[in-house]
Amino acid sequence: MGKIIFTQLGKNGVTDNFILTLQNHFKKSKTVRISVLKSARVEGIEGKKIVKKYSDEILEKLGKNYSARVIGFVIVTKKKWKSSGLCRK
Repeated sequence: MGKIIFTQLGKNGVTDNFILTLQNHFKKSKTVRISVLKSARVEGIEGKKIVKKYSDEILEKLGKNYSARVIGFVIVTKKKWKSSGLCRK
């Protein structure tokens, strides 16, 4: 299992600077876990909807080579493996 980087999303939400930080993290690791702080959401069902919106926004800004999964108030983002076009035997 590879290295996992942990980061936090605060009250400013998904900014351009946050996306740049994520891109830098993905240079070092394949997986980044983003904890959504209480200042960026509310408790309960509405809070989980907000976290899902953040997840969608992050994927939109990162591009198609990334995937995300929401677990509670944590967004687990992964960089998809790029095939080099070479056959493996």
